[in-house]
Amino acid sequence: MKITEIITWFENWAPPAWQENWDNCGWQIEPGVLDEPARVLICLTPTLAVMQEAILLRDNGIAVNLIFAHHPLIFSPLKSLRTGNPIAEMVKLAYTHKIGVYTAHTNFDQVNDGTADVLAQLLQLKQVTPLTPTQDGLGYGRVGYLEPSLTLQELLTKIQTQLSPPDLIFSPTEDLEKTIDKVAVLGGSGASFISAVVKTGAQAYLTSDCKFHQFQEARDRNLILIDAGHYATERPACDRLVEKFKNLGVEWVKLSDKDEDFRRFYGV
Repeated sequence: MKITEIITWFENWAPPAWQENWDNCGWQIEPGVLDEPARVLICLTPTLAVMQEAILLRDNGIAVNLIFAHHPLIFSPLKSLRTGNPIAEMVKLAYTHKIGVYTAHTNFDQVNDGTADVLAQLLQLKQVTPLTPTQDGLGYGRVGYLEPSLTLQELLTKIQTQLSPPDLIFSPTEDLEKTIDKVAVLGGSGASFISAVVKTGAQAYLTSDCKFHQFQEARDRNLILIDAGHYATERPACDRLVEKFKNLGVEWVKLSDKDEDFRRFYGV
């Protein structure tokens, strides 16, 4: 498949028009690769480490020509491109080695098999619906039922097993044996959806990037807030995208080995 064919397929499935007005989905760098057979490196965040990984693969005979990322490389309008600036270096390397960079962000969050939906699948939620609907049957987050129910301890263990976060934080509770029937999930920064979660009647909410007082708010509203980290909650959807591209017949596609969780925990 040519790169242009992959992008056409993806944009029919998760149209960039669905992105939020603050977002920047779609082509970040397109150095004239549209008609080339696609060889794709998929990552959560497009960084110099991922670009260098793609270049090393090219040096070893695998002509990677597309970095397909969830997070945008460019969020705000650029005022300059200077040597040493990470975005400028990405642009230089992209054109030098003919490696495009494409981003699917808030449009990818909404679809089935997107960031939230994959989390719901990993937790084996049933009767799943969008937390905040946006399109017909699609939207941000997912909420569903555990069948059979789990204790909070069992749910936390399942999350740790499925996502392997370096740190798992949850709001204060005295009863780890509390029965959990209904769970909401949203990959990435989802604390702003707490009110929407409470309205669904979910007892627990898996997301990331939660602040101190958001844990307080969740506790005060009888919601168990679970923070597994941005990387751990979104990386599984990138892995699922690798499977989708393989099923489409992409000649070569791989999940990046240099994608990073930008946080480290002392003693872990």
